[in-house]
Parts: sequence; C-alpha cells; structure tokens
Amino acid sequence: MAESLIIPKGASKSEKYEALLPQLKALIHYESDLTANLANISSALNMAFDFLWVGFYLSNQEQLVLGPFQGPIACTRIPFGKGVCGTAYSEAKTIIVEDVDAFPGHIACSSDSKSEIVVPIIKDGEVKLILDIDSDSYSSFNEVDQKYLEQVASFISDKL
Repeated sequence: MAESLIIPKGASKSEKYEALLPQLKALIHYESDLTANLANISSALNMAFDFLWVGFYLSNQEQLVLGPFQGPIACTRIPFGKGVCGTAYSEAKTIIVEDVDAFPGHIACSSDSKSEIVVPIIKDGEVKLILDIDSDSYSSFNEVDQKYLEQVASFISDKL
C-alpha cells in the first residue's frame, strides 16, 4: 500500500467510499496489530473526507476507552449507555445524529462537533469497539455513510 490514497477529485460521497474501501482493505490485509490498523483506518477516513474527528473507542470493563484517532483531543472514557458512543455500544447498532445538541445525554468532547455517526464493530455477537466520526457541520451523515462505514467495521471485525 502506498503512503497516499487515491480518491477522485469532485467525486460523490459514494464514489469516494467506493474508491477508499479497497484501499483500506489492502492497507490492513497483512497487518495483524489492531492499534496499527485502527490508526491507519482513522487517518485514511480523515484524509478522504476531512472530518472533524475520526477514531475508535475500545470496550474495556464497563466503559469505552479512547483508541487511535485523528482530530482534536477527545474524551478518554465513556460509560456504556452514555452519549452517542455508549448508546451505540449498548444497542449494538449504528447511530446517526444530525444535531448532537439534540441527542439526549450527548457528551460534548468538542464544541465544534455538530453531527456524528457511530458504528459498532461486532465479533461473535459482542461489540468489541466502536468507530466514531464527528463533523463540524450539521446533518453530515446519512445512509450512504452507514452502508460504507459498516463495511469498514466488517473489515476490522475480520481482523479481531
């Protein structure tokens, strides 16, 4: 894998994901270290889409603990069932939030965050970690993001 991504300029969101996914798969194919793979995935997603924050929280006892990420300093620990990340973990489903201020119990790690998508990574029926992406614009995420980011989650799950 090269040190850069090939993402077509002026491409639609779907086209960007279609170009990115095989590159992500190749990027992590031969690497067995989870931290290295999560770091590269968060970097690649951030490079392709210029999100405010892209990162992972890993399940650790009764909370989520910050893992590799790209973006501003983040919350280090999030209890299960709290905020968007803890809720996505507890419900084991993707959550799209158009306006984070309207989400009950939202945990504001950055006041610049306006919308968010959180995707659980599940292995053997158990959520092991979550992918969290924030945008500094409202309503940045939709079913297109969900479709492709759930594929990214499956790439990660396959490596666990």
